[in-house]
Amino acid sequence: MTPAPNPRLLLLETSGQPGQVGLAQGKVLLASTNLSVARRHARDLAPTVQQLLREQGWRPGDLQAVAVGRGPGSYTGLRVGIISAKALAYALQIPILAVDTFAVLALQAGPGPELHVLEDAQQNKVYTQVFRYEPGQSRPEPISPLTIQPFAAWSSTVPAGARVTGPALETFASALPAHVTPLLPTLWHPQLSAMLSLALDLWSRQETADLWKLEPLYLRPSEAEEAWEHRRPRA
Repeated sequence: MTPAPNPRLLLLETSGQPGQVGLAQGKVLLASTNLSVARRHARDLAPTVQQLLREQGWRPGDLQAVAVGRGPGSYTGLRVGIISAKALAYALQIPILAVDTFAVLALQAGPGPELHVLEDAQQNKVYTQVFRYEPGQSRPEPISPLTIQPFAAWSSTVPAGARVTGPALETFASALPAHVTPLLPTLWHPQLSAMLSLALDLWSRQETADLWKLEPLYLRPSEAEEAWEHRRPRA
């Protein structure tokens, strides 16, 4: 079945602080708002969604899909967004469009030299992935897998002339090597307009996420899981 050309979408981007919620119809971002930093539970997201729908004159049943950022990013924030997306998708019987946060950051960076996207992984480590525009392509493609490595290890190997972006620059901008080019701070965090563009690509290809299997893109245990592992008695 051919997907509708101008779907009504709910956008949830909670990989960082503050989180963002938006409504779109086709390529038009109709409304958006930032979540309060204090809202750290899935139940707190529902009133914001209800308010946006009410202001737009939409009912929940008017939504045709929910797009959610799957990270990497804040473990708590990502779980809030994904749990909320799952609950809405299940209740409304609509699909989920799972959007990689680093792909959003790479898209909004625009064409140029090789792009390194960084997110803080704590303990002086960063998530990192490299993107590049290939000939004839309108969107950047990842040319390396998503990894976690010490910031010092990444900074010692990043090539001269590379561009750098991502939320980790809030912490590490002053420590960047002199031979790389950081993007403007306004581009360090995901924007709903770029997320919408990637969500529509997924919609047009009918690449929807599995409601039961979707999890945050998170390569390391959460802080709570690490603390529990340290406290477990050893055999």
